[in-house]
Amino acid sequence: MQKEAKSDSVLPLKTLLETGGGAPVCDNGKVSGYTKRIWWRGWIDRLGQAGQCPGVIVSRLILLVVCAASIGQAGWTQESRHDKPLLTGYKVIRNIPYAGTDNARQSLDLALPLKRASGKPLSVIAFIHGGAWRAGSKDGGLRRIRGFLNSGKYAGVSIGYRLSDEAKWPAQIHDCKAAIRWIKANAEKHGLDGGKIAVHGTSAGGHLVAMLGTSAGVKAMDGSVGPHTVHNTKVACVVDYFGPTNFLRMDDFESRIVHDAADSPESQLIGGQIQDNQRKTLTADPISYVSKEDSPFLIMHGTEDMAVPYNQSVILHSALKKADVPSALLTVTGGGHGVGGGVLDEYVQKFIDHHLLNKRAVFENITIPVSKTARR
Repeated sequence: MQKEAKSDSVLPLKTLLETGGGAPVCDNGKVSGYTKRIWWRGWIDRLGQAGQCPGVIVSRLILLVVCAASIGQAGWTQESRHDKPLLTGYKVIRNIPYAGTDNARQSLDLALPLKRASGKPLSVIAFIHGGAWRAGSKDGGLRRIRGFLNSGKYAGVSIGYRLSDEAKWPAQIHDCKAAIRWIKANAEKHGLDGGKIAVHGTSAGGHLVAMLGTSAGVKAMDGSVGPHTVHNTKVACVVDYFGPTNFLRMDDFESRIVHDAADSPESQLIGGQIQDNQRKTLTADPISYVSKEDSPFLIMHGTEDMAVPYNQSVILHSALKKADVPSALLTVTGGGHGVGGGVLDEYVQKFIDHHLLNKRAVFENITIPVSKTARR
């Protein structure tokens, strides 16, 4: 049975916003989209002021270039080293095409434990990376979830998807759903339980896993990517770290980004300024599809997140609870964008074990100081 977007779950959302934090702010201190700080300009200016002799200036510039090159080389070496999933005790199969194409973005990595805890099919934890839908890759995904795989009771998956400079919405969710269908279609081959898939994502990845949790059965969001369209896209549970949920309301709350701007991540994803393309933008909001059939959610967000306002998670959590969907919101006081680790990992492990391994646990809304996490 197909499920369609519910008009009463979207604008104006006044009743949901009443429970949220944050307050409208002016544009002071905000930037249009994501800007990069050109740190080297100040260095060159100071070098020019440091001496009047051209030889001194040139020599210092040469030194600067050499240092910068060394730093760049070190960064590249580190990136290449971390590019490989460092999983001991697992067979890792990389770059599996899930869409029937040779597009490297439409592929996934699969980690299978060499020593399984039992002879039963493995539940699956699938990670979806962030990067504002225009950066990042699947390559570090298995490293992000390796702490949850140590029991030998789970297989790990890291999902890639087309970025917004290559394809506009809804290509990203179509890719992720094609990956979920691939897991289900190949479950028997790899000894997996296709009915027990937890999805875990951060930032833009948090948005995509939230979409997986709320839009299963929505034809326009399920799409037809890949050869396994006979399989559904339902997932067992969702772990959402600070993902956007209602694009049109993001500028109502404090942020360093002007999300309504033409060059914002959200506008680039949609293919035009979000306020000028509200109908299409609403199709990208997880809250547009919330219904009682949705997957259970665990949501984490820091109150000082200046990239994705904290209220975005409050909005989603409120909509889920209103529809009687199991949802718990972990509020990290003082936490910024990228908060994670520490006690949050403990809650994620319990949540996944509860829904995939039937280890009973109770989940409630709690407030956690940022000092109890690994990332400030």
